[in-house]
Amino acid sequence: MEALFQYSNQLIGAVDTAFTRYSYDRINWQNRMLGLTGPRGVGKTTLVLQYIKNNLNPRETLYVTAEDFYFAKNRLTDLANDFVKAGGKNLFIDEIHKYPDWSKELKLIYDYHQELKLVFTGSSVLDIKKGSADLSRRAVVYYMQGLSFREYLKFFHQEDVPRYALDEILDHTVSIPQIPHPLPLFKDYLRNGYYPFSREEDFGSKLKQVVNQTLEIDIPSYAQMNVSTGRKLKQLLAVVAESVPFKPNMSKIAEMLGISRNNIADYLLYMEEAGMIMQLRAQTEGLRGLGKVDKVYLDNTNLVYSFAEENLNKGNVRETFFMNQLKANHQVFASDLADFIIEGVDFEVGGKSKGLKQIKNADKGFVVKDDIETGFLKTIPLWHFGLMY
Repeated sequence: MEALFQYSNQLIGAVDTAFTRYSYDRINWQNRMLGLTGPRGVGKTTLVLQYIKNNLNPRETLYVTAEDFYFAKNRLTDLANDFVKAGGKNLFIDEIHKYPDWSKELKLIYDYHQELKLVFTGSSVLDIKKGSADLSRRAVVYYMQGLSFREYLKFFHQEDVPRYALDEILDHTVSIPQIPHPLPLFKDYLRNGYYPFSREEDFGSKLKQVVNQTLEIDIPSYAQMNVSTGRKLKQLLAVVAESVPFKPNMSKIAEMLGISRNNIADYLLYMEEAGMIMQLRAQTEGLRGLGKVDKVYLDNTNLVYSFAEENLNKGNVRETFFMNQLKANHQVFASDLADFIIEGVDFEVGGKSKGLKQIKNADKGFVVKDDIETGFLKTIPLWHFGLMY
């Protein structure tokens, strides 16, 4: 355990706390057991290390990763027992899905050590969702997505911009005088600004590695697929990436990929839960997930640029950005009149020449335009919706 403490303290001491993700303030860190999940590369590990550094006594806190060789010969329950005996109070376990039967052992630790606080993170959203069912009434699980345009401005350009709620954006209250011309920065964000690690060299290659890990390892291991089926997921992702946007026809997809039509909906759901795609559903029954899938998008615009740059469709990029940013705080559905409907408001997304035709019959509707700096009346700049978290 001494080596674990040494590694833990080294990581905690080295983490930079100047910038924290939006989830930092949303999480109730006082829960006895909480989980943090989200796609690979969005900054979950950094977030928990920042919290430890800012708030906890290092002598009572241990950060470990389930990928550590320590767990090849030792169990989580044994670690927790020894940690508590040594005076430990806060145990953080990263990449928890890498540990077999993790949810059962966390349940035992939670029940046996009532003074111990547990925090776990996982990039395999599917495994975390499945395991959380075993931890019902014990663990509170939070989901974190990638950088908003607002966070990108702070992280990449040290520009502090306030958060704006949806109603404030629709009322034209957005004001960032320190950035008189935000569109060049917005274009860079769409291409490279969603993942914190995009500041590193070879971002494109590293992003493809994240996708490969998710589609070839995370999803197949969860769904007990073989390697060839995992490759089919990559083909399916490529089809979605180059569409305008993608309206799923299960029979055509099955024929194109040489797989059973009955499996397509499951594959798309796995990819959605793993943070690779978004599925836009009809507002059936008013609850997310019950409606028919109307369109399928890649999860964020960085993925679009990475996988479809040669056949890039600007309309697809705009709609992807809008849905990605809005889903962090709102339920987004397909609109019968326009592109999206959110809390009774219809939104049509397009370029600066887009007219008001699609929303003329809406009770409350707005046109969201790319390539404009300011809005007026029923016209809202697209980039404003990146300031919501």
